[in-house]
Amino acid sequence: MNDKDMLNDYLAMIKSSLATYANVIAETSDSQLRSTFQQMRNQDEQRQYQVAQIAQQKGYYKPAAPANPNDIQQVKSELMS
Repeated sequence: MNDKDMLNDYLAMIKSSLATYANVIAETSDSQLRSTFQQMRNQDEQRQYQVAQIAQQKGYYKPAAPANPNDIQQVKSELMS
């Protein structure tokens, strides 16, 4: 298995765990347990970002072009109303 495949597999695993955390956090009523899951999710989000940066540096991933500021403002306005 090459570097690109390993990075992609690892990113897919983190993405899956983040989705699981979202479900677990939403269903957890114990505040201490909820906080623990939120901390775990935050750590995985940070790890995902770091690995994605590595993939981008190696040329394995090219992010989408930045959104137009006017489009961003329009979406914000629609969501706030």
